[in-house]
Amino acid sequence: MTPAQIAELKPELADVIEYRKSGLSVNHIVGCPLECGYCVRHLFDNFGMKTPRRLMSDEDAVKQLVDHQYFRPHKTPIQLLNRATDPMLPVVKPHVFRVLQLLDDQGLTNHVLIITRWRVDAEDCAVLNTFKNLRLTVLVTHSGIDDPAIEPVNSTYAADSLRMLHEHAERYRVVNYWRPIVPGLNDSDEHIERARELSLHAHATVFTGLFFRKEIAAYYEAHGLPMPYEDTARRKIMPELAEQRILDTFDASRLPGGLPWGALFRKTSCGVAYAHGEADYNGHFGVRELCNICPPEQIALCQKAWNKPELADVERAARALGAVGAVEVNDRAIVVEGLDEPPRYFLQHGFGFQCHAREHPHLYRQHGRAPIGWEAENGTDTP
Repeated sequence: MTPAQIAELKPELADVIEYRKSGLSVNHIVGCPLECGYCVRHLFDNFGMKTPRRLMSDEDAVKQLVDHQYFRPHKTPIQLLNRATDPMLPVVKPHVFRVLQLLDDQGLTNHVLIITRWRVDAEDCAVLNTFKNLRLTVLVTHSGIDDPAIEPVNSTYAADSLRMLHEHAERYRVVNYWRPIVPGLNDSDEHIERARELSLHAHATVFTGLFFRKEIAAYYEAHGLPMPYEDTARRKIMPELAEQRILDTFDASRLPGGLPWGALFRKTSCGVAYAHGEADYNGHFGVRELCNICPPEQIALCQKAWNKPELADVERAARALGAVGAVEVNDRAIVVEGLDEPPRYFLQHGFGFQCHAREHPHLYRQHGRAPIGWEAENGTDTP
């Protein structure tokens, strides 16, 4: 893209490095033809950009990443092209492979996450197996949504890619990314059975709900799509009953004669860490009810690695980032005020311990999700 074209983008889109919960996200290519109705590209006003275009060279993007104030070699998780395109599109994946090579050549061992719903072939798998240092994970988004107006890309593409990736995995790992789950749309017994079968072709399965912001709701309304919820939310929506149906099926698979099911997780980093035989780098072990579906061996691994940091160390780091008010370290998380998401994630990954904003509390059992569709322990609606 020309400088003039880049100047017309929203500032958030023009900034190619963004810190998200699963890591520093590199997004130097924007534009995607897949037209998934719920895509986060709506938030950046670029859903109409169908042709992927580079904002800068792969070399410059890598330099911006490793020079970023929040980047720590061998520690900070990295995501590639997960905000404004699909990394496995034919015109995009050569740049993905180039970025991976540039990072790997530096001897970096950071986790690197690639999220796709597009086609992956044996040749791609061969390339992904060549990287010697990076801890690479491919997360294949499979929703099973059958309505082409909401998801024009047939989910069989993702299912085929998942099987292909799992069959050829040597140095990388593959996660069945079961999302977004929307009650009444893709949570039928048939959909759950499909996810169960696919979980056997992955090193881990992660399930999550819909990210439904006002911009996405406006797109749904303008295109006459059925509104999944009456309200929008800043967090993903995963109603309690929908989750319970999934967990009931999962529990039944453990009974004598039950159908097999791969390891299931609520959080992305939990599934990624399990796939690599490591403790969760987001420190979710502090939120103990989150772990009640994890394999016992993974719980033991996370427990061993989980250490409550000293308040003085946390307060010193938080103040340097601009925290105001009281800084707290409890048995679940660091709690701060005055910090937006990037510095909170910097603290979280640095200490290996959850870091929450006091103004946006994580309510018990909701696991950081929107309160829509949940009830408090006493049976009343959550605040």
